[in-house]
Amino acid sequence: MPIDRLALVRRHNPVVDRFDPGASLTVGNGDYAFTVDATGLQTFPALYENGGVPLGHLSNWGWHTFPNPEGYRMETFKPTHFRTFNGRSVGFPYAPRGAERTAEYDWLQANPHRLHLGRVGFRLRLPDGGEAAAAHLTDIRQTLDLWTGVIVSRFSVGGRRTTVRTCCHPESDLIAVRIRSELIGAGALQIAFRFPYGSGSFSAPPEWQRPEAHTTELADISPRAALLRRTLDSTAYEMAVAFSGGAFARGSSDDPHLFLLTPESGDWENGGAGGREGGADPDSEDGGEHFEFVFRTASSGAGGALPGYAETEAASARYWEAFWRGGAALELAGSADPRAFELERRVVLSQYLTAVQSSGKLPPQESGLTHNSWYGKFHLEMHWWHAVHFALWGRTELLENSLVWYMDIMPQARALAAAQGYEGARWPKCVGPDGVNGPCYIEPFLIWQQPHPIYYAELAYRSGGRSALERYGELVFATADFMASFAEWDERGRRYVLGPPVAPAQEIYDHGSTVNPTFELSYWAFGLTVALAWRERLGLPPVDKWTQVAAALAELPTTDGLYAAAETAPDTFRDETGADLIDHPTMLAPLGMLPGGQADPETMRRTLHEVMRRWTWDHTWGWDYPLTAMTAARLGEGNLAVDALLMERGKNTYLPNGHNYQRPDLSVYLPGNGGLLTAVAMMAGGWDNGPDAHAPGFPQDGSWNVRSEGFLRML
Repeated sequence: MPIDRLALVRRHNPVVDRFDPGASLTVGNGDYAFTVDATGLQTFPALYENGGVPLGHLSNWGWHTFPNPEGYRMETFKPTHFRTFNGRSVGFPYAPRGAERTAEYDWLQANPHRLHLGRVGFRLRLPDGGEAAAAHLTDIRQTLDLWTGVIVSRFSVGGRRTTVRTCCHPESDLIAVRIRSELIGAGALQIAFRFPYGSGSFSAPPEWQRPEAHTTELADISPRAALLRRTLDSTAYEMAVAFSGGAFARGSSDDPHLFLLTPESGDWENGGAGGREGGADPDSEDGGEHFEFVFRTASSGAGGALPGYAETEAASARYWEAFWRGGAALELAGSADPRAFELERRVVLSQYLTAVQSSGKLPPQESGLTHNSWYGKFHLEMHWWHAVHFALWGRTELLENSLVWYMDIMPQARALAAAQGYEGARWPKCVGPDGVNGPCYIEPFLIWQQPHPIYYAELAYRSGGRSALERYGELVFATADFMASFAEWDERGRRYVLGPPVAPAQEIYDHGSTVNPTFELSYWAFGLTVALAWRERLGLPPVDKWTQVAAALAELPTTDGLYAAAETAPDTFRDETGADLIDHPTMLAPLGMLPGGQADPETMRRTLHEVMRRWTWDHTWGWDYPLTAMTAARLGEGNLAVDALLMERGKNTYLPNGHNYQRPDLSVYLPGNGGLLTAVAMMAGGWDNGPDAHAPGFPQDGSWNVRSEGFLRML
């Protein structure tokens, strides 16, 4: 009997009954997102800052760059040279950690940065005319209906009831809002639009204190529409607003970026932002008058006819029903293990969040489209954790949305490789849409993102067949060319080695001296082997250098029968201080995240148990738990896999809205959500050359009732 997907999804609808900093809710379409508080808009943002999930309004097209009177460019940033294994000098945009930062360094690191597009919230009045604070709102009840993508928010102010419905158009960067409120007739409800300047710090909220640095022009106004034009230095965008009747005007002579929309109780049947196409009023049990408005934000062309609320909600409902019915599904109801419901909750909410935040045309930043981290840029080594699950859950097209971007920056990646004396394309690490890495003490030295495009392309091939070979052949081959040229021949050891300089994924080692990090060695072998298979599929001869490097890579380094972090870190587990047992336990990745071509299962089993016993889990990241679970699953240790996924540690916290919390300035960490979905897909759907068993990665002792549909086997 098929899984009842509607019941599965809706039993995990987030429900909010107060202003909870960890329970803000988001609507979006993968390239654009809008996060709201318990009012259904962004009314009390301060309650969600300083450790909560902020009320963001971000997109994949909205970026800002500060003025650059000094003409700073990466092409003229003075590189620091490091010696490779065989003594060749290679330049990197480097500054030592803790060194005094220059203005050039700061500017290049902070630009471009993703832009908060503007706050849209209520202004609510009390019966005595005073402005309502959050404490004045009562009877709060808010639900995100995951099946339709609609947030329904109910609250009262001074005994007057309000219901708000909020949704996002799946094909347009447009938010639609429908309000029924007893406050409207009393003249006690307005909608405030306020716009900030760009923020150039790591994860600071938008800059509201520099009104003189940008402009907001009311470019057009009519009885039911307004057009705002925004200019921030060289960045320009528009917000078009349509509403069912009322007054739209500047809100303050002291704040040139504040505008107020004052509803009037108009003709509900014939009014509305585009009319009322939706049939019976879903909130007819509530008192009060109706009002609706929509706003569309775009880099240009935001004006013109806008879809109304009902049209937008109908489009949202169609999209989300197709999403939930079209991909894979996992149900854990009936499991004896009491943790099953929580795991199922995390899985359902993670699917929604990654679709909203991580499925667009650019690789996502760690914190998606909710708030900025690392200046709003995205980390290509994290792209695997954000996006691989889409293919395993039967939604490869959502992975391919951002995979195409690699083709767009191919010229930059080839230029980077050539500048350092390598062949092919070297992929950057922490970047904006331009694909250019800024200066950093460690980012330019990381290499584990290099094989990622080969992994993604292989998933696309397995999902879509030969057409993927034509689309991504150049991507695979340029990546393999770099990988083969990066490896250096060690004449004494008669082998190929990786590094120095190289920063392993476990970012605690000196990139100027590290040799043969365990995970990267395994990933190099995997990537070159898959690239050679692509040559064969296309009827092309093998590339001799790829074959030579893949066949003669150094063996994975071990000490005392355990995999070490790197050949130059033989004391990974010997050091009684545990200095090496922090950050990512990536020595597990060769047989877990990867299929284990170079790994010995029993050595990996011993390593896994030592990691579980001794690792400093409070100094990890959210994707380390699914990383560990995947290794346990491949080794047939299903109970340990579940224990790793549900380990009670701070970095493995999943908030009421489903977000993987890390720390106060990183309350959203989508690699944790994506990693969870990848591990669960593998545990439920199996992997290449894995056991022919139902849900082979889960415990096989009867404690888990696993029902699954539609998974692609993991590589």
